Amino acid sequence: MNADQLAASAAATSARAEAVPTLRIRALMLGDRINASGLELGALVSSTPAAFRVHAGLAVIFRYGVVVLIGLLPSEEKVVIDSLKSRVIGELSPHEEETAQAQLCKDENAEVIQPGGPICLAKFTDDRLLLIADALAKSTSLARDERRVAAVFDVIEPLAHKLAEQGRTPSRRKGILQLIGNALLVQQRVAGRVAVAEKPDVLWEKPELDRLYARLEDEYELKERLDTLERKLTAVSETANALTDIIDTQRSLRLEIAVVVLILIEVAMSVFQISSGTH
Repeated sequence: MNADQLAASAAATSARAEAVPTLRIRALMLGDRINASGLELGALVSSTPAAFRVHAGLAVIFRYGVVVLIGLLPSEEKVVIDSLKSRVIGELSPHEEETAQAQLCKDENAEVIQPGGPICLAKFTDDRLLLIADALAKSTSLARDERRVAAVFDVIEPLAHKLAEQGRTPSRRKGILQLIGNALLVQQRVAGRVAVAEKPDVLWEKPELDRLYARLEDEYELKERLDTLERKLTAVSETANALTDIIDTQRSLRLEIAVVVLILIEVAMSVFQISSGTH
């Protein structure tokens, strides 16, 4: 073996030694809810959330409509998604999606998350992967809610400009009530179903993983995004309520004017009749 061959062999050996095991993680929001009751995709790993061993990977199903697929091939992912379609309530098209990668740390004592890079884990244990699935699922759900609230803001902003510049309010009270309804639906999802601020159940049994989850929360900015979303929801509700109150006040004023006009007409007719009878 010549020098070039020896160098190539050494480089290949070094590359294999430096190769780090990697897991592909994909979160998909399929709809408003997923009914996981009685679902059997493989060996049960967790009941809350429902997680199953699928081939060499995991499928984690969250009731608020998100499935997280860990370490599965694209063909295996398709099988899982197809098997869940009949259980999805309020199906979304297209699906909301986020992806991540998990790698084994070179230093097993330091689990770190590179900004925008892979999630480094000491071990590919089910508990650690469930924590990643929880954070990624919440991030995916927040992304959809952020878009919905942004769409409501796009409708409200022109109304506010019109009120500021022309002193006029929209005439359609129904449209304003629909905006309030959309804001309430997002608020219900965030507070009730998704529960972004709550920690996953696995931390009750594995408190030593709390630091890892805190890093995941920081990486996906879950608390900051939740606070921003709640402030926007409050602004939407207050603006919509103010516009509705103004519309109701204007309608009441018009009704009062109509009543006064009718009374004046009736008085005028009475005076005319009296005057006609006198003559």
